[in-house]
Amino acid sequence: MIEQSVLPSRAYWRGRRVLVTGGAGFLGSFVVEQLGVLGAVTTVPRSATTDLVERSTVARLLADTKPDIVIHLAARVGGIGANRENPGRFLFDNLMMGANLFEECRLADVPKLLALGTICAYPKFTPVPFRETDLWNGYPEETNAPYGLAKKMLSALSESYRDQYRMNSAVIYPVNLYGPRDNFDLRSSHVIPALIRKCVNARLGGHNEVAIWGDGSPTREFLYVEDAALGVILAAERYDSSEPVNLGTGSEISIRDLAELIGRESGFRGRFVWDETKPNGQPRRRLDVTRAKERFGFSARVPFDEGIRRTIDYYERHRAEIEDKG
Repeated sequence: MIEQSVLPSRAYWRGRRVLVTGGAGFLGSFVVEQLGVLGAVTTVPRSATTDLVERSTVARLLADTKPDIVIHLAARVGGIGANRENPGRFLFDNLMMGANLFEECRLADVPKLLALGTICAYPKFTPVPFRETDLWNGYPEETNAPYGLAKKMLSALSESYRDQYRMNSAVIYPVNLYGPRDNFDLRSSHVIPALIRKCVNARLGGHNEVAIWGDGSPTREFLYVEDAALGVILAAERYDSSEPVNLGTGSEISIRDLAELIGRESGFRGRFVWDETKPNGQPRRRLDVTRAKERFGFSARVPFDEGIRRTIDYYERHRAEIEDKG
């Protein structure tokens, strides 16, 4: 049964200046929308004109916007293929964005910084369910370790800056997100949008096979993007600690069962061909989500089947423009 989250306080957010890095992205667009409903005044820097990897750019951005809260969602990110092709870029860009924001927020006396980590930061063989106390107990799964390590450093930054400068910052660690507006580009997308695109296109093209990396045995936990946005806002409002916090549902599904679900919901009646020469990634992922519930009242609200249906519907309605982009 899905528990109900507490709701953000309109009184807290009304008129508050919020800088949202990555606010034009997948998760960020929902965070900005929800903040707007709450009455916050948001600023969304665009990557085309604001390079957060450059420290001087971050300093100017903070001087211009004078935020009450910074929510750092921007990241250089992609699926297994993109991580394997860009390990250096993913490590450097994500590390520098985080370090620049922490240092410049400190210098500008920004009252609160909330940063987004990643489930990829956990060690490859973390006991299931993943508990926050296990975050530093090993090396991440190799295919996305550089990205995971860069994001894990956000917690080191938060703890260090809190200890030395009494800086109010926090880092939350979401599981894989999915939902409308996701990235459906097969060169860089994660598993749910990739499977949706493959299944819908196979159905429409009359094909009876869909190829998938790995053997289907790994399990993953997924969080609907609007739930994730709610969790981000609740953490920004209510959480004042540098202890890491998981954000998820506490449930897992195998990639094989996920493929069957998406095939069924998308109307694909063919078969899946598993390419076992390709990597599986981390064997299992499921979070202990107790801390988020206890510390700032977050629980996921959207059942998984319903979220998958909404995401398929979004792709069906926007398929032409998505296909045009590649």
